[in-house]
Amino acid sequence: MRLLARLFAVTCAALLLAAPALARCTGIDLIAALPAAERAALERAADSVPFARGNLFRATKGSQIMDLVGTYHLADPRQAAVLATVAPLLAEADVLLVEAGPDEETRLKAEVMRRPEFMLLTEGPTLPDLLGEADWQALAEAMRARGVPPAVAARFRPWYMAMMLGIPPCAMDAVKSGEVGLDQQLTAEAVARGLPVQALEPFDTLFSMFGDLPIDQEIDMVRAALLMADRPEDMAVTLANAYFAGKSRLLWEFTLARSLAMPGFDAAQVRAQFALMDEVLMARRNRGWIGVLTAAAAQGRVLAAFGALHLPGEQGVLALLAADGWQIVRLDG
Repeated sequence: MRLLARLFAVTCAALLLAAPALARCTGIDLIAALPAAERAALERAADSVPFARGNLFRATKGSQIMDLVGTYHLADPRQAAVLATVAPLLAEADVLLVEAGPDEETRLKAEVMRRPEFMLLTEGPTLPDLLGEADWQALAEAMRARGVPPAVAARFRPWYMAMMLGIPPCAMDAVKSGEVGLDQQLTAEAVARGLPVQALEPFDTLFSMFGDLPIDQEIDMVRAALLMADRPEDMAVTLANAYFAGKSRLLWEFTLARSLAMPGFDAAQVRAQFALMDEVLMARRNRGWIGVLTAAAAQGRVLAAFGALHLPGEQGVLALLAADGWQIVRLDG
């Protein structure tokens, strides 16, 4: 489970949270810093899957049109250029589809309040007991750096702490001030225009993803995230640069390569666990979105905005649409 947890810690914070401003963080692009031969190998691996590059595509089927933008859920000044490109498509759309719209976010917040055990350890041992002294002290220090008192952190569910560790300390002010990424910027623009906003999946999807995890798997996630916590700004910069270059799949391959290079891990196990995480976080959701996308397109022109890693791959949204008879054209390159 350590490898599955390690990937979870890297990808969940980057792909599911919508908050920090990377402009306030500085770090090294870990992919750019690799030797040329290693970078080339990663590029080849990323390019081996369908639709590996690009963030903006158009799918057509007869008279039906849907535009699909892969988003970066974090605030960044480079988003302004992306928003300027996508805004005309929003003006032509009859509906905006996003992972979670305003109604779903409201319902999710209400459900979290109704079910505090989803995010909090409401009974039994707390994180210091579950982690052990050494790991707890490392987590406590990491949370202090993010403005979270250890006494508060001790009561959170481990999966949430693993996600928190994916946010670099330099970004926490932006989290608190409510700076948002492209998804929420587009949603706000659609609401201002009076354009309907619909969700691609039910509001309680997060509960089905994380709510039933065994506690030992959650603890594995925290421990794995702590292994990555020494370079959070570097990972944040690496992620952002890959996205704005239209190469989000490259980050996936980079994380896989780093895991394969770690001593003491079986390569077959690594690849199997990465495939499992791909299924849980991406492919399963992608398959569920296709019916929502095509039903909306049958009613009018669609603009859909969702995390960029949902676009590429054999089970990516684009390949699934192509298999359903849609013609796919890249618009940003």
